[in-house]
Amino acid sequence: MTEYVPLAERVHTELRTLGATVAVAESLTGGLLSAQLVEVPGASQTFRGSVTAYATELKAAVLGVDEGLLAVHGPVHPVVARQMAEGVRRLLGATYGLGTTGVAGPTEQDGHAVGTVHLGFAGPGGTAVRSPQLSGDRATIRRKAVAGALELLLDRIAAGADATGTTSVN
Repeated sequence: MTEYVPLAERVHTELRTLGATVAVAESLTGGLLSAQLVEVPGASQTFRGSVTAYATELKAAVLGVDEGLLAVHGPVHPVVARQMAEGVRRLLGATYGLGTTGVAGPTEQDGHAVGTVHLGFAGPGGTAVRSPQLSGDRATIRRKAVAGALELLLDRIAAGADATGTTSVN
């Protein structure tokens, strides 16, 4: 798992430069994203914390994901990822929030293929969602989702996410 530490180091460097923080809401990644962020020495300066809301009802109860959205579309949906990111950002008082949801396998879930992933971002200037279709076994998909979430945050920071408003990134 240490292959993704350089990405996490870059995240912390950028956040420290901005005087900013991040919080994460995880489903698909089940704590793996948080683990990568805290692997970096000094992470406490920029990492606020995380919520692992694996059960669907926790996404609504803890993170504020719309119950109607979950009832109609289930937990594997781009708007769910965005609302998870918004919810954890608000809940933990972070500058930026990230959310991960999807299907790591080994079998499809609610009609969604293995490798369907939605990564949400929320910041002061808006939100973004990235929805890559990943391949590999369960562990590989989860690792790729972690890397994708870290890259999404870095990309939004580089793009000046504080002033961009709501966007969709694929």
